[in-house]
Amino acid sequence: MIANMLAASAGMNDAQYIAYWIVVTICIIAIFAAALLAILLVLFQKSNSDGIQGITASSETFFGKNKGRSIENKLKKWSWILLGVIAVLSIVVYVMQLIAP
Repeated sequence: MIANMLAASAGMNDAQYIAYWIVVTICIIAIFAAALLAILLVLFQKSNSDGIQGITASSETFFGKNKGRSIENKLKKWSWILLGVIAVLSIVVYVMQLIAP
C-alpha cells in the first residue's frame, strides 16, 4: 500500500517503481561488495615507506623484487578498478534518484 502511494506520487506505475527499486538495490549491494573488496586489496598492498625495514638493511634479489612488483602492480590496478566501479555506481544511483520523482 505504501509502495503504491509512493509510486503514484512519483508519477510511476507499479512496474516502473518495482524496477527502479530493484536496480537501486542491486547497485547499492554492488557498491558495498566493491568497497569491501577494495578495502581488502588495499590492506594486502605493501607500504611505500620503508618504516622499520630501513633499519635492518635487508637486501632482496632481482627476481624477488620483480615478483613483488608484479603482484603489487596487480593489486594497485584492481584497487583502482574497484574504486572506479564504486564511483560509477554511486553516480548511477544518484542520477536515478533525480530522475525517479
